[in-house]
Formats: sequence, C-alpha cells, structure tokens
Amino acid sequence: MVTSTQWPAGSAVRTWLVGARLKTLPVTMAPIAVGTAIASSLGHFSGWRAALTLLFALGFVLGTNFFNDYSDGVRGADDHRVGPVRLVGSGRASPRQVLRCGLVLYGMAALAGVVMAVTISWWLLALAVVCALGGWFYTGGSRPYGYRSLGDVGIFLFHGVIAVCATAYIQLGRVPLLALAASVSIGLLACALLTTNNLRDIPTDTAAGKITIAVRLGDRRTRVYYVLCLALAFASALLLAASRPGALLVLGAVPFAVFPLRRVLGGARGSDLIPALEHTCLLLLAFGTLLAIGLAL
Repeated sequence: MVTSTQWPAGSAVRTWLVGARLKTLPVTMAPIAVGTAIASSLGHFSGWRAALTLLFALGFVLGTNFFNDYSDGVRGADDHRVGPVRLVGSGRASPRQVLRCGLVLYGMAALAGVVMAVTISWWLLALAVVCALGGWFYTGGSRPYGYRSLGDVGIFLFHGVIAVCATAYIQLGRVPLLALAASVSIGLLACALLTTNNLRDIPTDTAAGKITIAVRLGDRRTRVYYVLCLALAFASALLLAASRPGALLVLGAVPFAVFPLRRVLGGARGSDLIPALEHTCLLLLAFGTLLAIGLAL
C-alpha cells in the first residue's frame, strides 16, 4: 500500500484535505449558525462559546470522516469507489495513519468538550461521549449502524436535532422549543445530502454488504426519497414563519435546489451524481444561512 509519506509534500497535503471531505462542511456549519441565531434572537450570544462550539463540532465531524474512511477502507467498501477519493481504499494512506488522524481530531473535540463542561455545564461531557460513540459506530465496530439502514437516522439526529439544540444550549443553558423545531429542517437536508452519496454508491454498497436506506429502497424510490427530504425541509421551515416570519427567507434557497433535483430526477448515476452532492451542499449552506438570518431578526 502507498502511504501519504511517499507522495510529494504538496500532493500529500492535498490528499489529506480531500480525505477530510471539506466540501461537506456546510452540514456542520448550518446547524451551528441556526442554533446560534436562535440564541442571539433571545438576547444571548457569547463569542468564546461559539468558538468552542465550532471547535467541538469540527473535531468530531472531521474525525468521523477519517474514521469512516478507515472503517470502509478496511472492510473493502471503497475498493471500487466511484465518488471522491478515499485514503485507505485508494491506497494513498495506510489504515493506521487514517485512524490516527481521526483520533487526533477527536482529541481536539474532547478537549473543547471538557472546557465547555467546566465553564458551562457538566452535561456537555455526556454530549461529547454521545457524539464520539455515534461517530465511531457509524461505520466502525462489529455492527456499524451505517451498514444497517440507520445512517439516515444518525445523520438526522447528529447533524440536525443534536447540532442545533446543543448549539442553542451552549449559548443559553437551555433548549428552546424553537431550536428543536428548526433542527428538523436542517436534519432533513443533511439526510438529502447523504442520499445523493448513497444513491451513487448503491452498486458498490450492495456488493460490500453495506445496506443503506438507498440499497433497501432501490434506485427509483431513493430518488423519490431525496425529493421528499428537500420538500419536507422547506415545508417544516415555512411552518416556523407562524411565530418567526423571518423564516420565510429560506425561500431564497429554492434556486439552489434546482440543479441537484434535475440531476437526481434526470436519472444521473455514478460520477454524474457528484455534482448533485456538491450542489446539495450549497443548498444546505444557503438554506442554513437564510434560516439563521430569518430567525435572528
């Protein structure tokens, strides 16, 4: 196997940045923006708490990306990958290197969690443990839930409900009902993002024994599922307008949904779905930004 240390320095850096999956960071930034905006609208905002929240989230999310790379790589799920390069599956880094990188990032997140526990609430230690276990067992361990059609549930909870509500809690010391309601929209869009990835990987996941929701539903119904995730995300956000009219700003994100919808409904397969994934990321970023602005008004 070729390790990253055998590559030229510049190439190695680019390889590890690709392995971090930075293009999917909107799934991290959007819920933090929404949770922070809700707290701000209620008269509470702390810059240092926001910085710790971001450090905590990035550590766990990026660390989980590397753990996912490691686990899928050693299981052989990435041996014939169609999408963006994975470090272990492509041979660009050894499993041990990728695992070590994930552990370092989790350590960074844990440190932020300890600081928040000491300064804000000891309950945040429980949050750190839940996030760590949820990230590792997504594709790791002997019975990963991502291989048992529960990946969408995990994404909805961790990148939707938990991310928005925890961000609000870190700022406010409580979880307002508005945060719980707003987390539904973000969670559904996170599921849509995962669906573009899983739709593309149906053939390889099936061969590797990775039974995602997309594998269970099949190609046609997975495309319908994607549309439903987007539609329900916008519908649930618009319901917030009853108490927060500014939530109507999310309608400005509708144009960002056009391209990925055309790709998915047009029957794109394999690498042709990569642009749909990228544009779903842009949709999530635009949606989260506009929702955050609307709720902060």
